[in-house]
Amino acid sequence: MPEEKDNIQFELTDELIERVKLLVENQDNKELQKLLKEFHYADIAEILDELNLEDAIYVIKLLDSETTSDILKELDEDNREKVLRNLSAKEIAEEVEELDTDDAADIIQELPEERQHEVIAKIEDEEHKEEIKELLTYDDGTAGALMAKELVKVYETWTVAGCLRRIRGQAEEVTRVHSIYVVNKEEKLIGRLSLKDLIVAKNDQKIADIYISNVDYVTVDEEAEEVAKVMAKYDLEAIPVVDQSKTLLGRITIDDIVDLLKEEAEKDYQLAAGITGDVDSDDSIIELTKARLPWLFLGLIGGIGAFLIMGNFEELFEEYVVLFLFTPLIAAMAGNVGVQSSAIIVQGLANDEVKGSINKRLFKEMLLATLNGIILAIFLFLFVWSYNGDLNKALAISISLVAVIIIAGLIGTFVPLFLNKRGIDPAIATGPFITTSNDILGILLYFWIAKMILGI
Repeated sequence: MPEEKDNIQFELTDELIERVKLLVENQDNKELQKLLKEFHYADIAEILDELNLEDAIYVIKLLDSETTSDILKELDEDNREKVLRNLSAKEIAEEVEELDTDDAADIIQELPEERQHEVIAKIEDEEHKEEIKELLTYDDGTAGALMAKELVKVYETWTVAGCLRRIRGQAEEVTRVHSIYVVNKEEKLIGRLSLKDLIVAKNDQKIADIYISNVDYVTVDEEAEEVAKVMAKYDLEAIPVVDQSKTLLGRITIDDIVDLLKEEAEKDYQLAAGITGDVDSDDSIIELTKARLPWLFLGLIGGIGAFLIMGNFEELFEEYVVLFLFTPLIAAMAGNVGVQSSAIIVQGLANDEVKGSINKRLFKEMLLATLNGIILAIFLFLFVWSYNGDLNKALAISISLVAVIIIAGLIGTFVPLFLNKRGIDPAIATGPFITTSNDILGILLYFWIAKMILGI
């Protein structure tokens, strides 16, 4: 009985990295190939990301194109760019010929325009070349740019026996067969074919008699995020892509959607943290500064605005010092409530769960903010009264807190909805933008209400 191999998850260790470096340094190709053969291509990409450029290129040139093509698509984007810069057009062409058309197009698109033409010219498989060129014509962020040309399709006029023979040939070019699509003689998508129905059908039956006409699809110019929503809603592993006349062009698989959602999540997280641009911790100080500084300037301006507002209520501070002591609390509560409200709305927009009237959504948020505000204000009122012994001051501070929380909740709800309506990423509303605006408004409202109640 053969010994079963334990399914041990890959772990990148310093010892492994040092071993690979040593094998490269000694040019021990046989041992290096033996070592890397044990790992998945995604794990090898993780190893190469930790090597210097020279060593990474050495490994890539050592391994076969079938393996390195998959490694290239898994490399960190910046590292992949450096590696590709040091490979010839012929070497890159050999790599992309091993990839599905969507992955090949993605890699080629990262190259300078002149370099793209050189690489495409070196691709020997003419059909593969033309399909890649087609994918490069679609706008980024659309279904066309996301799809792959590899799929299994059958014609409604085929018999079951003929269909099975042809499917075997098509399936050799497709990494994973999620669905079998049915087209008519004009290449228009008319349905899908169940593998079970195909297997149990009689050999002389026509595909037209057994295919399922109900098939979900997206158009080639559909936004990628909308494609993701459709696939998530109907729990699809793949979805066909058609043009306006419903001609079948390609398919989008779930792995492409996972990559898309990961990129969007990273972008939204950075926006929420007040970082513009696509950056990571390994980028240069200049790039990181350029990404962070705009929102830090907004925070600085907000602080100056708060200073100017407080300056207009200087007489309050002179007579009621306790109001000054609670200013940070009011500002913090305004910012926190605003971020909470906007985060819920942004999440709902991303999941396509926010529907219906904006006014209804604002009214619900106002009720929620009022309830939370009253509960917090009662606690704050008791604290201020016991601490200061002045009923009017306690009322002024606690009533201000309720008002600030209500306004912050409404702003946190309205802003992302407004941005989304204007085609602007609503994730921006969960960052310093909403915090700063609520801080300033909260302080202004706080002092205005306190001044009204205290009769100054």
